[in-house]
Amino acid sequence: MGLLTIGAFAKASRLSPKALRLYDELGLVTPARVDPVTGYRLYAPEQLDQARLVAWLRRLGMPLARIQYLCALEAGSAAQEIRAFWAQVEADTAARRDLATFLIDHLSWKDPAMTPTVKPLGISYAALSDTGLVRENNQDTAYAGSRLLAVADGYGAGGSTASAAAVGALKRLETDSIPAGTLLNVLEDAVDQAKQAVRGAAGTDSSPHEGGTTLTAMLWTGSQLALVHIGDSRVYLLRGQELFQITHDHTLVQSLVDEGRLSPEEAASHPQRSLLIRALGPGADATPDMRLHDAQRGDRYLLCSDGLSTVVPTHEIHRLLSEISEPEQAVRELVAHANGSGGPDNVSCVIADVTELQ
Repeated sequence: MGLLTIGAFAKASRLSPKALRLYDELGLVTPARVDPVTGYRLYAPEQLDQARLVAWLRRLGMPLARIQYLCALEAGSAAQEIRAFWAQVEADTAARRDLATFLIDHLSWKDPAMTPTVKPLGISYAALSDTGLVRENNQDTAYAGSRLLAVADGYGAGGSTASAAAVGALKRLETDSIPAGTLLNVLEDAVDQAKQAVRGAAGTDSSPHEGGTTLTAMLWTGSQLALVHIGDSRVYLLRGQELFQITHDHTLVQSLVDEGRLSPEEAASHPQRSLLIRALGPGADATPDMRLHDAQRGDRYLLCSDGLSTVVPTHEIHRLLSEISEPEQAVRELVAHANGSGGPDNVSCVIADVTELQ
């Protein structure tokens, strides 16, 4: 078969002539020959596979620059690149889904016609932070109050100052009234204030570029818990006999697991497992995950730094949360287990039990 005109090639590849002209300029699908007199583009039949690949990648929503990079790869590497791209699309979609769920839940709760009649609930709580057995100082900050629960895990030379500043910026939520309908705005404002507080704290440190922190916090509204999460501290929910991790680690290694490039087993021992891709600090992406949880009587929430979650196995955390009824004793036992496993990092735990008010 001879060369195809741009019209015939466009029809066979399911790309428009306009798109083919653009892809020629970008070097994605270069014509086999351009008529020197008429300027008509002519394509070889063997170029159809490349053109069809570009068409399908565009239907996936992949940016042209990334398609250009992908088309230069071998087949196996190209497949891996598509897998990574789609994992990122799903992560972005999940973040938007969480926000949509947050808004739906919040607005549904505001609607008197949709508000269930329930007995009033409250929380009992405890917090504990410990240096561990290896680190010289404690860069974690843990806090538990009647409305605010928070864990921040500082890093770098100014880590302890950064974590304290981030949690300190949220403490006004303990006393501030939150008008109906403004919860999402209140949380966004609180995160902005935490960013500013960390930035201000870093400015007083001798190595400001080295100071930052994670921030994972929950705000009790009387019937729900609103979650704000940045980094790799975690929140677990014990409901009934089941334990759920309700946060997603913002780490490089977790992103590689999401993309299928690492298995969870490989991630657990990866040398860069603590490398953050979101945090509060200079130059860091501080985009928070936000979620709203309807509380049920008997729920138990655990907020913890990675000094617990990377040292104590999940099944052991589950056992301790299930067997120890008092929050104060439970946080002590969790910290003791982290230190009993070598205590390689600072460890912080906050527990909140949802109870029925008398």
